[in-house]
Amino acid sequence: MRQLKRIVEYVGSLGILFMRTLRMCFTPPFKIKALIEQMSIIGVGSFLIVFLTALFTGMVLAFQMSHIMQKMGAEMYIASLVGLSVTRELGPVLTALVVSARVGASITAELGTMKVTEQIDALEALAVHPVKYLVVPRFLALCLTLPLLTIYADIIGILGGFGIAVSRLHLPARLYLKRTFDFLEYRDIYTGILKSLIFAAIISIVACYHGMKTRGGAEGVGKSTTLSVVISCILVIAFDCVATAFFYFVF
Repeated sequence: MRQLKRIVEYVGSLGILFMRTLRMCFTPPFKIKALIEQMSIIGVGSFLIVFLTALFTGMVLAFQMSHIMQKMGAEMYIASLVGLSVTRELGPVLTALVVSARVGASITAELGTMKVTEQIDALEALAVHPVKYLVVPRFLALCLTLPLLTIYADIIGILGGFGIAVSRLHLPARLYLKRTFDFLEYRDIYTGILKSLIFAAIISIVACYHGMKTRGGAEGVGKSTTLSVVISCILVIAFDCVATAFFYFVF
């Protein structure tokens, strides 16, 4: 019973922070410079790791599918399976998990350090709202950059599968691309982008919440960072299941 109460309180605290952040997003003054800085840190800084993750994911998918499809004499459908797998699930989810590990941990550690060194308390003493000054730029930056990173990961993942299929399986390049776009629908792409928006909100709110609730000096910063990443990853996977069920079986 006590654990259930703690979970409810935790979810409620995240919800309150989310609603405050949304309200502050539309409350002037608007921190455009801070937003651009955060977008650069989150988006540009994640290009390489997202590229490598998506590339190897597409390549592994092509290898795995080829082993099965060759037994069935259906190698031409490798392109369709890779394209659908990447755009529907692997692109949004793996990108979110990578960004959660890289950016979410960074946000929690940064805000946690500010909290234990009383910099956040100093902002409140100067009548600067911590949510407006610290949370809103990071929230907006993630919500703007994660969908773009997801589109980028989709393209790289499809190209990774394309490279393996053409070079190792000797499928015609034109046939591969045709099969990819024959089965790929706009719905597959925009549902992945909508998922990435949900994931961006989860990562930013969880990371900022744990950062601003950090206690206990350097050890507390480490614990908050670890907990933030773990919870973000769990929530990303859980909400991916809910979103998939909604988009493909309800909506």
